[in-house]
Amino acid sequence: MIGASLLSSWSVEPATLVTAAVLALAYARRARTLSRRGQPVPGWRIAIFATGIALMVLAIASPIDAVGEDDLFTLHMIQHLLLGDIIPMCLLAGTTGPLLQPLLARLPVKELRALATPYVALPIWAFNLGLWFLPGMFDAAEGHAVVHMVFHVSLLTAGTIMWLPVFETLPAPEWFGTGAKLGYILIVRSVGMIFANVLVWASSPFYEPYRSGGSHYGISPLGDQQLAGGVMLLYDSLLTLVAIAWLFLRMAQESEARQELLERGLDERAVRRAVRYGRWRELAGSE
Repeated sequence: MIGASLLSSWSVEPATLVTAAVLALAYARRARTLSRRGQPVPGWRIAIFATGIALMVLAIASPIDAVGEDDLFTLHMIQHLLLGDIIPMCLLAGTTGPLLQPLLARLPVKELRALATPYVALPIWAFNLGLWFLPGMFDAAEGHAVVHMVFHVSLLTAGTIMWLPVFETLPAPEWFGTGAKLGYILIVRSVGMIFANVLVWASSPFYEPYRSGGSHYGISPLGDQQLAGGVMLLYDSLLTLVAIAWLFLRMAQESEARQELLERGLDERAVRRAVRYGRWRELAGSE
């Protein structure tokens, strides 16, 4: 019965589907143009971007949205992790400067670069997360369609801004190297864990729409909220471990590359910039 309910909860939201289609078509068109110019987009980037598009549709049109809004806060939390963290991460990781060049040429890039500064991006993301965490704001989003749309858009936007310094779709400050990125991610995930623990250790449900939901799924309202916090806590913990492993490996690789290039007598500033932006192979090949 639960399975049938979930299967029947798929919905078609034109705005979401149109947005996803426009992004996918624009990406494919630009990638094809770059390929013809001899600048093909790596296959792994295309796959990650496509994953982000698929998750966008999944987050809004699947039972994650319908059941999450009406019954299970845990599913709603999964939706928010997708919209506010995983989807922005996939979309940014799947793009490159050349892919975005036509768009960036029409935007005030100099002003927008401020968003790629960690001490700007982090407060924006944390403030947005805390704002919608408040019961009054959350309940308003659940009770009014327009506010709910703003909620989702702000999650996606703030999540994109939060990841900008890490993926450097817009260049981050030169000092924000791999070690600094590791510290930044640890702070971001720690903030998420604080909010997760508030949900896990709560003694009563916070949000009005979920004070009586979940019972026909075999879980109490408080248990549902605590499980949602547990999902958030598990996600932040796993992502932290993955980020630490990835960035430590990258730091070791960068250190080795920097030492090798300096031993060849190359300019120190050129080496530092090449290693900073992952272009040391190009610098070594041009020697």
